[in-house]
Amino acid sequence: MLKHKDRLFLAIDQGGHTSRALVFGADGDVHSQGHSGIQTERPQPGWVEHDAEALVTSVQEAISEAVSKLGSDCARLFSAGLATQRSSVVCWDRSTKQALSKVISWQDRRVAQWMTHFQQDAADIHKYTGLFPSPHYGASKLRWCLEHLSKVQTTLEAGELDFGPLASFLISRLCEERKAWADPANASRTLLWNVETRDWDEGLLQKFGIPKECLPETSLSRHPFGHIAIADFRIPLNIVTGDQSAALFQQGPPQNDTVYINIGTGAFLQRIQASMIRDTDRLLSSVVFSDEKHSYYAIEGTVNGAGAALAWFSEEYQIVEDWFEEAETWIHKAKSPPIFINAVGGIASPYWMPQLKSHFIGEGGKIERCTAVIESILFLIQINLEEMNKITDPPNTLMISGGIARLDTVCQRLANLSGIEVVRPEQHEATARGLAFLLSENKRPWLPSTAPLHFSPQKDGALQKRYLTWQRIMSETIEALG
Repeated sequence: MLKHKDRLFLAIDQGGHTSRALVFGADGDVHSQGHSGIQTERPQPGWVEHDAEALVTSVQEAISEAVSKLGSDCARLFSAGLATQRSSVVCWDRSTKQALSKVISWQDRRVAQWMTHFQQDAADIHKYTGLFPSPHYGASKLRWCLEHLSKVQTTLEAGELDFGPLASFLISRLCEERKAWADPANASRTLLWNVETRDWDEGLLQKFGIPKECLPETSLSRHPFGHIAIADFRIPLNIVTGDQSAALFQQGPPQNDTVYINIGTGAFLQRIQASMIRDTDRLLSSVVFSDEKHSYYAIEGTVNGAGAALAWFSEEYQIVEDWFEEAETWIHKAKSPPIFINAVGGIASPYWMPQLKSHFIGEGGKIERCTAVIESILFLIQINLEEMNKITDPPNTLMISGGIARLDTVCQRLANLSGIEVVRPEQHEATARGLAFLLSENKRPWLPSTAPLHFSPQKDGALQKRYLTWQRIMSETIEALG
């Protein structure tokens, strides 16, 4: 039996652009890693999807690369965890496990119009799920597959259809046992999972027209999901959760005086709560992790257009070079950027306007408009922070991670805008590190190898003025839409 200090933990992070696999030691150090990119397809406006079989291959390649670098230390691999994009869904054949659909991304809005019919039920849906009726969540995407994909219809008639969260599909493909499960973080993002019963809700299934027999069996976040065969070893898959849920644990048990902000394709703000909070009129409530002993709850704000907005900007202005590092300089050069109404992927919390179109207000060239896009992400984060402060006391710290967080100016301007210290750990792989901490079952936080960077608030009257202008425009837009 391996001593705890000798154990290695495999963290598998399937993200919007890349599948990653990192091997951590019991002290939080990275021993090896592998990655494999995935392609994003946008066949029609509002559609965002991935090839399901190619995505499985990318995960397997990332795992193989990370494990192959370990050499003889493979024998120290103790357990594995999986984190995925929470609201992405896929359909597959129960017997063959072959995909019957694309992976329909959480960013996808193909059924936005259909979802408007459920706005009258928003209060009840929020009560049962902690979410609001939105085309980003799984129920409408699964319904679309049932109505439009002939392979799905035929397999349903044959009694062999499985569908649900991307995580469930990957469990069935990666594990030798080939059984699908649905953990709380991923099941909840379908709009079909009841936060009280911790199971599929019969009323919601009927409301959205989803057959229960096609959904995976539900489980805790920590559960014996199966075994991943790697070379001559069988590694137990013990934890499955959402990418943002895992990121909360990047430094150890999350603190309730901190708002955790992870900025990837989207930006997600989470604050831990002692229990499920139901009276969040404009924010989400969720179970982020559960095992036999503990459950962690959070209130959450969502910004759909973060990295996705910068990708949109690159495409819109046909910027082909790697310009991300230049953005730091551009932000300083732009003295009077326009206002950008960031509806890339639809505006989520706290406004919930999925069909609004992105647009600039004011003049400016490439540098000014890039700055406006970045500031729009900060403005959406700030309005979500203000909404959180209506529910709980203001936080002492903002813990930031993710790709865009690498820009010092982004961190500093967030501190200036919020008036709260921003802390950025040097370890950027927040999701994988959080997964590994959960796998390790350590009771104390992992000490970082290097001290995190701290950004203290500074006065920035021009930024505050642009934020107030943006806020006014958003209010006027809401009024105009009725």
